[in-house]
Amino acid sequence: MKKLIAMVLALMMLLSLTACGGEQEADKITIVLDWTPNTNHTGIYVALANGYFEEAGLNVEVVQPPEDGAVALVASGRAQFGVSFQDYLAPAYVGEDKMPVTAVAAVIQHNTSGIVSRAGEGMDRPAGLEGKKYATWDLDVEKATIRDVMTADGGDFDKVELIPSTVTDEVSALQSGSVDAIWIFYGWAGVACEVAGLEIDYFDFADIDPVFDYYSPVIIGNDAWLAENPEEAKAFVAALSKGYSYCVEHPHEAADILMEAAPELKSNPELVYASQEYLADEYIADAERWGEFDGGRWAAFFNWLNENELMEGQLDPNFGFTNEYLP
Repeated sequence: MKKLIAMVLALMMLLSLTACGGEQEADKITIVLDWTPNTNHTGIYVALANGYFEEAGLNVEVVQPPEDGAVALVASGRAQFGVSFQDYLAPAYVGEDKMPVTAVAAVIQHNTSGIVSRAGEGMDRPAGLEGKKYATWDLDVEKATIRDVMTADGGDFDKVELIPSTVTDEVSALQSGSVDAIWIFYGWAGVACEVAGLEIDYFDFADIDPVFDYYSPVIIGNDAWLAENPEEAKAFVAALSKGYSYCVEHPHEAADILMEAAPELKSNPELVYASQEYLADEYIADAERWGEFDGGRWAAFFNWLNENELMEGQLDPNFGFTNEYLP
């Protein structure tokens, strides 16, 4: 009887230890960035540094994007989450074999991209690009966007001198005169011009036409993983929400966390602090909560792509995003 009792007690202890170990062992999740670390990603690093993922029982790893990009890595299941953009996702949603990824949160509430140029050279409005050197990626959607806003402003896109873009430093490119105009995200490159003391003109696409107020960037998830792990997905997005909300309330401290995670950014701390201050007003902006998608705005951009026949097939304007994982 003593041996039997001892065996039962030992078994109960073993089961208890196993259960405790299972509770402590965090689920492994990988999120792949769209680019090198910058202030678009600060909320991710804050969630790591402040233990928000750990509190949710998640073991999260942040990785750099491969050559074929974050969308391909997430679609393959090699990463559960990634950072992308609505315009980049559009080609993945055309045809019968749509890539199995869904946007689960908007990192920034509004599109903050537009055209920057040296001040006083007439490019403060789209028509002013006529006869100027524009650094292009030679993408159909890119050129159609500029053509659209130029035409509406009475300009002729065919008179723009398209220069294949090799720009890695917008400030140097504008100062050198190698190009006259560059498509930028103001939260980084525009702020960099301000910090460098370069006087610029700038127009924002979303201010000119609301159809261009699409979501850029976004957090995407692998569809199969989301379906199989809904509670973990919600926990992950909730931790991100806490991370980005911290950035809104504490931009200076958030910038410090980002630079600790990406020490290469310490070479220009003034830019990181200024960019973080700028984005503190953009992460949530006028939305009710961080990450919220407006279905009408999402659909408007996809409808514009369809109307201009910029995809190899028709897009479902309501496909590719969800708010169901937001806290």
